[in-house]
Amino acid sequence: MKIITLLLLTLFSYSAFGQSFKKSICEHRKTYKEAFKEEGSPLQANEIRYLRFFKPDEDYRVRATFTRTPDEQPFDMVTSSGMMKKYVKYGELDFEIKGNSHSLEVYQSLRLRAMPQYRDYLFIPFKDKTNGTSTYGAGRYLDIEIPDIQDGMLVLDFNKTYNPYCAFKDGYNCPRPPMANHLKIAIEAGEKKYAKK
Repeated sequence: MKIITLLLLTLFSYSAFGQSFKKSICEHRKTYKEAFKEEGSPLQANEIRYLRFFKPDEDYRVRATFTRTPDEQPFDMVTSSGMMKKYVKYGELDFEIKGNSHSLEVYQSLRLRAMPQYRDYLFIPFKDKTNGTSTYGAGRYLDIEIPDIQDGMLVLDFNKTYNPYCAFKDGYNCPRPPMANHLKIAIEAGEKKYAKK
């Protein structure tokens, strides 16, 4: 009887977490869509309905080991327009997805670092095997903040990946993911290709 009770409690806890996870991703996406109503958005209000996403998937929410790289020199990250933007490599993330090991570099914008309200912002541009098919061809982005890193660990949630503005309209300077951040797997999570033709 105790074993059955324990099993039921475990299943209930897992189900409750799953519902909580899905709800948090839905809330995140709602906030994301609302941001497109602000000034400077590449979308008109009636175009927001063309945003598309993969279903929330806990397999793409992983714990990553973070390694700080404090001695890196600033470099020019190329953008979609050919213009360069100054970044510095802040650290590296090592993680597993579906039993396979992967890594990504984490960058910090020198421009944002100089602004008190954005000095904790970190940037993870990446490409994967979905680019050009179900997702935007030039890659997608993830944002984290320095306080998200605790004791050398970080929860990396690919369900929160988003498209650069260049996925919606020309005229933006969108950083291109460096070769170090070209993943050899399909990340079927986060934002899909913009649906408006």
